[in-house]
Amino acid sequence: MNALIGAVLLALLSAVCYATAAIVQERIAATTPPSRYGLLRSPRWWGAVALNGLGAVLHVGALGLGPLSVVQPLGVLTLVLAPPLAAVMVRRPVSRTAWRGIALVSGGLAVLLVLTGSTPNRSLAGAEQPVLAAAVACALVLLVATAATAGRRSRLTRTVSLATAAGVAYGAASVFIKTVADSWGTSPLLVLAPLMGLIGVLAATGLATSQASYRGGGLATPLATATVVNPAFAAVVGIVLLDEGFLFGAPGAAGAALAACATVRGLFVLAVDHSGRGAPARDPAASTPVRGPGPVMVRPPGRLSRAVHRAAAHGHLDLHPRRARICARPHRPRRVTGSRR
Repeated sequence: MNALIGAVLLALLSAVCYATAAIVQERIAATTPPSRYGLLRSPRWWGAVALNGLGAVLHVGALGLGPLSVVQPLGVLTLVLAPPLAAVMVRRPVSRTAWRGIALVSGGLAVLLVLTGSTPNRSLAGAEQPVLAAAVACALVLLVATAATAGRRSRLTRTVSLATAAGVAYGAASVFIKTVADSWGTSPLLVLAPLMGLIGVLAATGLATSQASYRGGGLATPLATATVVNPAFAAVVGIVLLDEGFLFGAPGAAGAALAACATVRGLFVLAVDHSGRGAPARDPAASTPVRGPGPVMVRPPGRLSRAVHRAAAHGHLDLHPRRARICARPHRPRRVTGSRR
């Protein structure tokens, strides 16, 4: 089997594992009461942990077989596969918005795979590793400092900065994971130990910054930003440092850029669709105004007969807005006045 095809298949299986684990974790969170140690007694939660571990192993295997510019963008298929898998597993229908996002992401990734060049697959050299590590550290410090100085003045700036830091940390971790996977059989463990420690630090940094980006930033913006920055950073490193490229020269690069834009658009559509799920629907009966001769009053929850509302409109009844009950109002007949001769 061709190494590129093997890398694509492993990346697809990894995305399936991650998406399935995410659905299981979401269902556990929605159906299980909060408990400190309750998850440790749940077989389903341990199954989700096992799926996440299997997805990580498959992703490492894909990085060992294929280039970063192919394997890392395929990681966004987790968002693409989640809605159809949720429709099968928990009977959750897929919206039109989700199908539009799935089509955009799938088409963009397909074009990227077609335009991927057949350059030799290699990892970072010894001199390139500290340079990349220093550049990533500087970028993370700058992004975290930007988020810290933004504070309450610009919540969007804080959210985007932290989500970008998470994407950079995860993308850099994938670059070093590829280096470790390529050098596992030829380099001693003592040589690879610093890189493995660096991978752990980057993973912890990505987890912390991504969690902080959701605080006050909602779901759509942090999720889409981190999902886009992660493969984009890894692909840039692969093209600049690892001599990876695209077919047909400049036209191929332009087509890959357009495909990447379509993929990014689809990711934002999927992220917005995910954030809109589960929003509580407003009860129209709780906020429908009843217009009468006096000030506008709020209709209490529940169904009221037409006769009651007709009486309220003529001033015989008063629909109290706070206690949501009907208060009787005494009927005062109109006084007919006429001219006396």
